Amino acid sequence: MENTCIATPTTSAETSDHLTAAEFDEAFTAVMPRLRRRLLALTGNPHDADDLLQETYLRLSRRARARTLTRHQQPYAYTCAAALNLQRDLWRHPSRREHCTARLPEHGWDGGFADREAEAVTAALLRGLSPKEAAAVILVDLEGLTHDMAGERLGAHRGTVQRNRMRGLAKIRAAFAA
Repeated sequence: MENTCIATPTTSAETSDHLTAAEFDEAFTAVMPRLRRRLLALTGNPHDADDLLQETYLRLSRRARARTLTRHQQPYAYTCAAALNLQRDLWRHPSRREHCTARLPEHGWDGGFADREAEAVTAALLRGLSPKEAAAVILVDLEGLTHDMAGERLGAHRGTVQRNRMRGLAKIRAAFAA
């Protein structure tokens, strides 16, 4: 059933290996119940599973509308892989998750001055580093990437990123000690 949704080519004059939005909707609807069960087992929470299912649909439907989503022999496997990639992204970057709270954040009496001052101090400390050191500190310490992921982004080996980060942190510590 699943294979027929995505594996069959279009009947237009030119055979396209890209899905239309309507074909994608039909294929996704076919795999959705099974995918939701898998995501429920993965997340352990029906609300998180539904959110992840919706994000998967949105990501893939954007590609279908742009005509960049190709046909796959195993649509369930493809949508499952896309959903797992989204979940891994949330695990790697917890700051991207939504956080529910019962109360609104309180604004400080200073009108945000402390936040701006902290940003200015951080920027001044980063300006005291070489570009490579600053990039390593920003990616690893501020964005939360691993040395390997930062190395991929910077086009450098993980050891180089680690050394640049350690040099940068040493310079920051020295600036605080002075």
